[in-house]
Amino acid sequence: LTWCSFRELVEQSYYDNAKFFRVIKQFMAQVGIHANPQVTKQFQGQNILDDPIGVHSNSRGTFSFATSGPNTRSCQVFFNFVNNAYLDREGFTPVGEVVQGMEVVDGLYSGYGEGGRGDGSDGRGPAQGRINNLGN
Repeated sequence: LTWCSFRELVEQSYYDNAKFFRVIKQFMAQVGIHANPQVTKQFQGQNILDDPIGVHSNSRGTFSFATSGPNTRSCQVFFNFVNNAYLDREGFTPVGEVVQGMEVVDGLYSGYGEGGRGDGSDGRGPAQGRINNLGN
């Protein structure tokens, strides 16, 4: 999806009704799995190319596309709660910044943890695979 950008995804209503599924205190909050699993499937494997590294830093309030390596950015984005400048070297280039309303991001519930079965039975957080398959 070389044409794909955060703004275009917003204009296409991609993030409407998407839930923050990963919130880690003093680190970041992640969103971007579409509420409808059929739409999620349409976007899987359609990577967004990287932006140049070092233009902006992962400081508090900035947000970046999630990635699993060079040119593998997905539609998922994460918002930095703190200065996470070390992510700059790992290829996470910020694409925007919260200029108003950061208190809303700060207020996201972080008590679920991350990476659990997704059904609450293990006391850990939502499972991305489960959300991909079932939606919100």
